[in-house]
Amino acid sequence: MSVVAVVGCAAGGLETLLDGLVRPLIEEGHIVPVVVTPAAYAWLVDIGHDATIAEVTGLPLRSAARLPREPSPHPAPDVLVGAPMSANSVAKLALGIGDNQALTLLCENLTVRPTVIFPRVNAAHARQPSWAGHLAALRSAGVDMVYGEDVWPLYEPREAPSGRGLPWNAVLARTRALLSA
Repeated sequence: MSVVAVVGCAAGGLETLLDGLVRPLIEEGHIVPVVVTPAAYAWLVDIGHDATIAEVTGLPLRSAARLPREPSPHPAPDVLVGAPMSANSVAKLALGIGDNQALTLLCENLTVRPTVIFPRVNAAHARQPSWAGHLAALRSAGVDMVYGEDVWPLYEPREAPSGRGLPWNAVLARTRALLSA
């Protein structure tokens, strides 16, 4: 049984994190601690998924750092999955900026634990001059990127087809590959 730490950001599709990623990993026998950015936490609280994620995983949903005297509520990860990741969080991760608990977890483990990242971005994000460099930096650190027209075609802001789901199958496939390596 492996520990697959899931990190989520405030990006479209976050509301499907539980059924798209967390439950399938648990059904495969993995321990799945979930850590999200503060904005993502507010989104999950708003739809009532905070308590459900804690119940399903048996672990608290984290978004804030613990006090130094407190033990870590989550086990050490074997693999990390950042999905969905906002463009902002991907850029911060590439630059080593761990300014919240979710990014701190990724930054601390980036070069020592297998990591899958799904940037949930649009065409405008991808045109930003630094974007390609951020992706290159993460790939050079060994990050397995779920990115490209084959898994997530980019559309202009607010022009993507209605009801388009996140590529959870691709994220799960990459995660399984890292777990079996």
